[in-house]
Amino acid sequence: MPRSFLAVIAGSVTWMVTALGTDAALMALFPAWHDTGGRVESVPVLFLMMFYSLAYSVLGGYVTGWIARRSEVKHAFVLGLLQLAMGLVATIQMWDTAPAWWHVTFLVLLVPANMLGGYLRAGRKRQPSTARLRMA
Repeated sequence: MPRSFLAVIAGSVTWMVTALGTDAALMALFPAWHDTGGRVESVPVLFLMMFYSLAYSVLGGYVTGWIARRSEVKHAFVLGLLQLAMGLVATIQMWDTAPAWWHVTFLVLLVPANMLGGYLRAGRKRQPSTARLRMA
């Protein structure tokens, strides 16, 4: 049980550090992408933000599965539910920062992205060690 808790927390921290760090870096590097209220209107920028946020969710699910060492997809699913809950709160607080389609799409894809990370970890774990050596 402590390992499961630690796995979900580590996956969540992985997402927060990577996604929020990338957000901060992009805001600093490209301030013109955001208006004075922090709203993003550019569809390519919104897609970029969606891509890296979901990619980091996959990474968080992978880290969760790696630390859990068992039931990787189930642990990643729990992480996805936690992120969905936090995402709903963040969406309500920051509704005006992006169009509605962006928020809804992100929230819908959040749990599956985390589960994909857990699935990738479970598949990696099940590969024979000789196959892993050949891939490296």
